[in-house]
Amino acid sequence: MLTAVAHLPAGTGDGGMLLADGMGQRAFANRSFIIQMLLILGILVITAWLFMKRGAKQLAVRRLLIICFAIFAVFTVIFPTILTQVANFVGVGRGADLLLYATVVVLLGVIAVQEARAKNEEKRTTYLARRLALDEARPATEYRAEALREHGGPRGT
Repeated sequence: MLTAVAHLPAGTGDGGMLLADGMGQRAFANRSFIIQMLLILGILVITAWLFMKRGAKQLAVRRLLIICFAIFAVFTVIFPTILTQVANFVGVGRGADLLLYATVVVLLGVIAVQEARAKNEEKRTTYLARRLALDEARPATEYRAEALREHGGPRGT
């Protein structure tokens, strides 16, 4: 049996009620706590993966930006009303809409960076393939001499 124990600050998304079951354990009145914990766990796992995937060669500035983004993401999960207030300040109706717009901008930036990297890798691969072909090619005089041996000498004589 759940009984009301305390009120939380307004705007927490759960009606401000913290509930306790018969054994004294506390649980939030709605299930937003579950999704908040799942989102925070996902953010932390992805952040850790980004650090491990990049290794020691990654720039300190990039790591700092990743940490700032992770802190911001966790903050917006825990305090969604603040994101809504920021959205209202910049002229967007809801925090979720602001987050969507920001996500679209970041996604386009990531796509642009990946496209530039892909083009650079393609140019590098083409250069290396051409260089390898030239390095492994037989000299023209050697190729001509072998062709003449196979066909019995120069034609027209």
